[in-house]
Amino acid sequence: MNEVAKMGFLWTFETIDRATGKVLHTEEVRNLMPVEGLNHMLGVTLKGVAAVPTWYVGVYEGAYTPQSTDTMATFPGAATECTAYASATRQALTLGAVAAGAVNNFASTTDIEFNATKTIYGGFISSSSAKGGTSGVLLSAVRTAAPRVTDDTMTLRVKVSFTTASI
Repeated sequence: MNEVAKMGFLWTFETIDRATGKVLHTEEVRNLMPVEGLNHMLGVTLKGVAAVPTWYVGVYEGAYTPQSTDTMATFPGAATECTAYASATRQALTLGAVAAGAVNNFASTTDIEFNATKTIYGGFISSSSAKGGTSGVLLSAVRTAAPRVTDDTMTLRVKVSFTTASI
């Protein structure tokens, strides 16, 4: 038996016109799970490390490509985290039930309403809710294929799905 386990996040970004509800653009992209996030998952599963009760989604506006060595201590500055949106904190990631080796937030998407014109290059998942904060665990980071220009008339809907599979 020579099976290999694969896991990771699939991100879907939808740019939505708030006035009409029309989806203007959709993009799916697979993530990078930095070593910090992988170590956290292994620690929780195999070593009794405390689980994070709530994860948070952030977005960034720098032309940065996530690296496996990124951590929450360095990522917000390197990627230029975007903080120009209505919420006072990063948006909570509300995941549904775990089934068949997968979990997602499709029933409760993460919707970010911008209050300024910004160009978004990607997103990340952190254990810290503080906009621009550098503490906690960086679980996932992703760069989109094409940057998305947003403004105060748009919502960026973020959907994430985490899947594990033996191949």
